[in-house]
Amino acid sequence: MTVAPTPVRRQPPLGRDFGKLWTAAALSNLADGVGRTAVPLIATTLTRDPLAIAAVGALAFVPWLFFGLPAGMIVDRFDRRRVMASANVLRGGVAVALAALTATGQLQLWHLLVATVVFGIGETLFDNATNAVIPSLVGRPGLDSANSRIQAAQITIDSFVAQPIAGVLFAVSLVLPLWVGSAGYLIPIVLALMLPFSAAHALRGSAADAAFATDEVAVPGERLPASDTPRVSTKDAALYLWRHRYLRALVVFTSILGGAFSFAQAPTILYFLETQGVAPAAIGFVTAGIGAGALLGSLVAPALVRRFGRGAVMLGANLGAGVCLALVGIAPEVVSAIVAYAGMAFAVSLWNVPWGALRQMIIPGDIFGRVLGIIRSVTWGLFPIATMLGGLVARVDLRLPYVIAAAVTIIAALAAARLLLAASRVSPHEE
Repeated sequence: MTVAPTPVRRQPPLGRDFGKLWTAAALSNLADGVGRTAVPLIATTLTRDPLAIAAVGALAFVPWLFFGLPAGMIVDRFDRRRVMASANVLRGGVAVALAALTATGQLQLWHLLVATVVFGIGETLFDNATNAVIPSLVGRPGLDSANSRIQAAQITIDSFVAQPIAGVLFAVSLVLPLWVGSAGYLIPIVLALMLPFSAAHALRGSAADAAFATDEVAVPGERLPASDTPRVSTKDAALYLWRHRYLRALVVFTSILGGAFSFAQAPTILYFLETQGVAPAAIGFVTAGIGAGALLGSLVAPALVRRFGRGAVMLGANLGAGVCLALVGIAPEVVSAIVAYAGMAFAVSLWNVPWGALRQMIIPGDIFGRVLGIIRSVTWGLFPIATMLGGLVARVDLRLPYVIAAAVTIIAALAAARLLLAASRVSPHEE
């Protein structure tokens, strides 16, 4: 099956309001990145059991399993600006409480586990609202560029700012990364509330559904319109996803793919600390090298989509991710491990940008929050299970999860090649 390259078009400016959203997301990612690095490192001071460390990472995704759909309902039914602000109030408060426990010497492993769950609840709200707001601020032609810039900011701050800082602060004092992280949530609260009224709720018809003319994955010319009732129910959102065979098939594929990545990444901290001999204070600099690959992937994704088509980029990204996972598993020393991991991060970013834009093009705006909540509940809800399984396998060998995940990723991508290539039939310039 040959997919013709999409003609190159100049991207329109994204506007000042998107700049506010971008800044709010960037500063929130600063706080998230500091905490995401600090919490597993703090956990290693309480236990060296790979399964226990994996549990910390796994619990971050548990809220997507149980709270993803309720979060989507909240995003669809309430002012999305206030949802974003409230999510950061919640996360900032938990960070302060965790810092206080650490400073007083009362911190225990279960405190970290509970805090991780609460952070995850805040993330479901903030992330869902951010994704839902983007189409109302930039329009369909700007979706790839907007998602690219949001992801690039996340990667840049997480990898090049937050994580190195967190590693150094951790080396100085356990509590410093937590205090810094808690402060990072403050400014985004104000910025979220400053977004225009158009960001508060979905604009009806703002994400018109795409028509497909694919093989077995969808009815030719299938169109599933947004509900024409004043208020759609969660059942409507679930039925929309179920009846949209193409989107449903992609969700199944993404679940397999995400599970494989989570399985592989379960032992990452211990893999670099023990197998590759990295000092704890240098973990942030190791992840900065990995982040370089992720940042590059997010930056070049829109151009590659315009040049080769969305489907070709999505297929190539997954095949590349599988190969790089295998290289991580067999890396003989730390430099080659970082390079391979950076390649995997590049491929994941290359996938995330067109996949995020594709969802925003297909799903009607008035049910976007709930449909995305269902998708994240299904896909991200599997992450904790996959992460725990990866932790169990890592007890045998810290390299083994990467090799297994590589095989699953490559096989799944080849099996879904026609499904992924069909994504090129969706144009951001369709009306």
